[in-house]
Amino acid sequence: MATLQELRSLFTHSDLLEKVESAVIIAVQDILDGTPALSDKRYAAHVFASPRTEATKALMSVLAANNALTTAQITGASESVIKTQVASAITSLSAAWNAANP
Repeated sequence: MATLQELRSLFTHSDLLEKVESAVIIAVQDILDGTPALSDKRYAAHVFASPRTEATKALMSVLAANNALTTAQITGASESVIKTQVASAITSLSAAWNAANP
């Protein structure tokens, strides 16, 4: 299990953050490729304007959800696992952003 300090150090892990940033863009594009609500479109515009900011938030969410794993397990996660975890986080982040930006 990763310690709190180890999890915190992963907030800025460049390789992991870059993977999550790409996964954030993919997750948002997947939403847009469906039948997006106006709130989804607004959130997508926000994400595309500052993808690193949203990637950092998504990474924090993913790390929190996977806090029982070791740092080696977290940093060694496959792209498929990262994409799935980020897509789940984006749902919550989008809802939170839209609630704060009506």
